[in-house]
Amino acid sequence: MKRITFGWIAVTISLHAFWTYANKKISIQQSGIGGCGEAEIQTFIPESGTFEKQRIQGMLELVSLTGNIVTDDDERHYHHAHAMFSHKDGSQHRTAGRHTMSVIVSYTAEIELRPVIGGEIKRKYDSETGTGFWSFQ
Repeated sequence: MKRITFGWIAVTISLHAFWTYANKKISIQQSGIGGCGEAEIQTFIPESGTFEKQRIQGMLELVSLTGNIVTDDDERHYHHAHAMFSHKDGSQHRTAGRHTMSVIVSYTAEIELRPVIGGEIKRKYDSETGTGFWSFQ
């Protein structure tokens, strides 16, 4: 099994090297499908400004992954991904989807990374909501 953590270190390390050495400002859109064994997902709770986490395990089908990699005002990379998984819970088939924090890939992960052409998407922090939103450059 391979562990893919949807965060700066594991997923974007080669992209970061490219950005750093090529001195490029690139925004990336991503999508994917695959077969996984474990996933950590979370939901933002606006009232408390916290995240509610859930770990799901078993034979998980990654039926949809979508997200982006952008930079903030300090040029730090920010990775934001949502995923939907289907899985069995006893004899029942279930789905679970939220913000995706980490995934253990069992046998395949087909993830497409697409650079944004003709502009840049940045992430701006919004103090009113306690989160960040896109800013088009």
